[in-house]
Amino acid sequence: MTHEDILVIAMMASFIGLLFTGFPIALILGGVSVLFACIGYVSDLYFGTMTGLDFMSIGMEVNRIFAIMDNWIMVALPMFIFMGLMLDRSGIAEKMMQNIQLLFGRVRGGLAITVTLIGIILAASTGIIGASVVLLGLLSMPVMLNQGYSKSLACGTICGAGTLGILIPPSIMLVMMADRLGVPVGDLFMGALFPGLVLATLYMIYILVLAWLSPQKAPLVPNQPDLTWKLVGSALKTCIPPMILVFAVLGTISFGMATPTEASGIGALGGLVLTIVNGRFSFKVLKQVVHQTFSITAYIFAIVIGATCFALVLRELGGDALVEETLTSLPFGPYGIVAFILGIVFFLGFFLDWIEITLIILPLLAPVIPSLGIDLGVWPNIDNPTLIWFAILVAVVLQTSFLTPPVGFAIFYLRGVCPPGVKLKHLYKGVIPFIILQLIGLALIVIWPEIILWLPSVAYQ
Repeated sequence: MTHEDILVIAMMASFIGLLFTGFPIALILGGVSVLFACIGYVSDLYFGTMTGLDFMSIGMEVNRIFAIMDNWIMVALPMFIFMGLMLDRSGIAEKMMQNIQLLFGRVRGGLAITVTLIGIILAASTGIIGASVVLLGLLSMPVMLNQGYSKSLACGTICGAGTLGILIPPSIMLVMMADRLGVPVGDLFMGALFPGLVLATLYMIYILVLAWLSPQKAPLVPNQPDLTWKLVGSALKTCIPPMILVFAVLGTISFGMATPTEASGIGALGGLVLTIVNGRFSFKVLKQVVHQTFSITAYIFAIVIGATCFALVLRELGGDALVEETLTSLPFGPYGIVAFILGIVFFLGFFLDWIEITLIILPLLAPVIPSLGIDLGVWPNIDNPTLIWFAILVAVVLQTSFLTPPVGFAIFYLRGVCPPGVKLKHLYKGVIPFIILQLIGLALIVIWPEIILWLPSVAYQ
């Protein structure tokens, strides 16, 4: 093992260790980068190493930061964040909950199915995990508990449905992935749509089966109205506005009418219009949404800048070469190496947020994939189908990071709005089946890559 390899391992270990200190992640990334840049420089001067780290190479970071701020793709981030936050204030979710619930009133587990369906719509129209989980918790948790639902089932359903927004487009995580991997955002958006729907379908099948096997966990509510065309029409009426917005965003991308960045502007305007139409708009709301948008965007970009500096120093130390050499030397075969990488991502999801994994870990692991020689067939209109496939696999695994303790952000989002009778043990117990379902969904898209690649191959014809 060379001196450079030791520095790479020490740098990664320092980063992971400092995460547990509670310091902001952006400062940890930048601080560790500066520290090991100095160590590498001193090591070259006095210990005969050849890291190449000096003031000239560190100066490259300035150009990288300017390139990030000048990146047209990244403009979509604040736009999609604004769209999600504004739709959160529009009152659409409340109306959908009231009307869709009546459609499934005579189905055992129908309320949990309603939560999942609303989670799909919120995922496709907002994509903000915190907002979706909190909103679903506020709207459905009291109702589910009043109807006698199991606390664990209620918690698991809300967390599972709320986290669909990280996968179903438009997703800010997919925007970040596209920028890091150098692949088209539109391909990732189209590729993630069916896997997201597969996960939602698995959730609903699980709910129906559980309600059939254990009726006491999802009891029927007496005196529910019969299903009529009036109820169906009322439910569709509440669902149409957000679906029009989703089509305006994804449709303009898939038909080549707009770039993802331009479509994000359409989404932001559409979210504002829907809030006005529903009578929820005020300048106070606008101010709050704009302030939250700036805060979230600044948080993400601070991490992006720190991660860029971290990646530069790590690459100068030979970290990317070390990772590639280590992975390709594993005796597992191509799919075994992919499984090993996904296992690493799954494990890191217990401790790291998706932002750190996307910005730091993914760029180190992704270059290995094209060299494995995995044959997924011929897919016209997709420049790098293997990388698109791999990116969506990682996105599905990262969805589990919102549910896995101790970080499990969805758990803590929901914990903040739960009634007093719901304990942390109910949340942890409730999310376990949904983590298993996510891993089953992952296995399905590994076995059938067509679930990911078919739509991007035909969307732009």
